[in-house]
Amino acid sequence: MQMMGLSGLSDITGFLSDANRRLLVLVGPTASGKTGLSLRIAQEFRAQGRGVEIINADSRQLYRFLDIGTAKIRKAEMRSVPHHLIDVLDPKQEVTAAWYKREAERVIAEIHARGNIPFLVGGSMLYASAIIDNLAFVATTDQSLRARLRQRLDDEGPEALYGQLQELDPEGALAIDSRNEVYLLRALEVCLTTGRTLDAAKKKHASPYDLCIIGMDLPRAELHQRIKQRVHAMFADGWLEEVSNLLQRGYSPHDPGLTSVGYRDIVAFLQKGNSSLYALKESIKAQTRQYAKRQMTWWKRDGRIRWVTPQATKRS
Repeated sequence: MQMMGLSGLSDITGFLSDANRRLLVLVGPTASGKTGLSLRIAQEFRAQGRGVEIINADSRQLYRFLDIGTAKIRKAEMRSVPHHLIDVLDPKQEVTAAWYKREAERVIAEIHARGNIPFLVGGSMLYASAIIDNLAFVATTDQSLRARLRQRLDDEGPEALYGQLQELDPEGALAIDSRNEVYLLRALEVCLTTGRTLDAAKKKHASPYDLCIIGMDLPRAELHQRIKQRVHAMFADGWLEEVSNLLQRGYSPHDPGLTSVGYRDIVAFLQKGNSSLYALKESIKAQTRQYAKRQMTWWKRDGRIRWVTPQATKRS
């Protein structure tokens, strides 16, 4: 594993100097320090006279009003580094990886036109893969199948459908949160309609970009400690109040933006009130650890990634 502080950027600098269609990418598990490191890298390049613009690759940070529970960077923290694809969707809007790919490619082209370096940063596996693997998504629509799956979801719950997805496509299930109804229904629909795995249903093509992909890697114990600290910090910052305000504004736990880990749990806590705050926090920590494990399982398969051990940063 390569240790990398700011002094370890020389090889990346050389790579980007020789590249024509440069794309810098930073991936890794939640709470690993991606935000902090991305800002440090951007500032280092800016000190060298190279403009860097960051493109969000976190599916939850696409949504407006979901700030605390997504660890969304605040404008005051951006340090004059342009950020894109943050706060671009309403929580009621459904988003797909195909939509994200179109939008990210548009932003990358605009950054290249300005002579700057696009820097894709985030942990959403399928969204980052859509760009770095130049995925072509198979269009499948079967309304009757979707209706049957929706009925099964209501009758049997998400775990039953997720179990079927794991049987049909164990690797593809890694990228799906078992309780994200939108993604779960879509994934099963693709597998059942095409008879193929999610990976087979997506066609990979050579990337049109000159890629430099950095991956964040931490010892498991340290990552778990970061997750614990982050969850407690989010509650201290007012996560309960943020979700309560979303409900008061008319948003529903069935809206795509509120189906992610933490938000759906807090909605249930506020609406049902049948669990303790301690139990709520412990559940969110456990789910976040599981998600981080799925992220690392996904990324460790990619031999292009330059793995680094992050130094301490204020943002994660």
